[in-house]
Amino acid sequence: MLNLVILILRLCLAVVFIGHGLQVAFGLFGGPDISGFSKMLAGLGFKAPTVWAYIAVYTQLIAGLFLILGFLTRFAAFSLFIFMLVAVITVHISKGFFIQSGGFEYNFVLMCICASLMLTGSGKFGMTPKL
Repeated sequence: MLNLVILILRLCLAVVFIGHGLQVAFGLFGGPDISGFSKMLAGLGFKAPTVWAYIAVYTQLIAGLFLILGFLTRFAAFSLFIFMLVAVITVHISKGFFIQSGGFEYNFVLMCICASLMLTGSGKFGMTPKL
């Protein structure tokens, strides 16, 4: 049963991050596209915002794909955890906890799922070899 739970967590998290990555990379699903995201990062004070925008987008897309496959799950989850931590620190923490105020509630849930996958790995239904 635990392996099925891990699979569900991996797939749900992957859908969220791949969907968000596609919004930002290509402007799909009402997203800002890469130039809009770069401008937002510039407004937050990021140096080389276009570089960081591409790093953020491809972290989401590649880590999401890895989660679907169960390949390097701990690394993928760690990468997404760091991505969310940066979002919390730079955007959400000043707005409090609850999402209604723009807080980090949703990011917190995603970070908890990432932390769980960092601890469990891919489970039985993944490609990562058991060490």
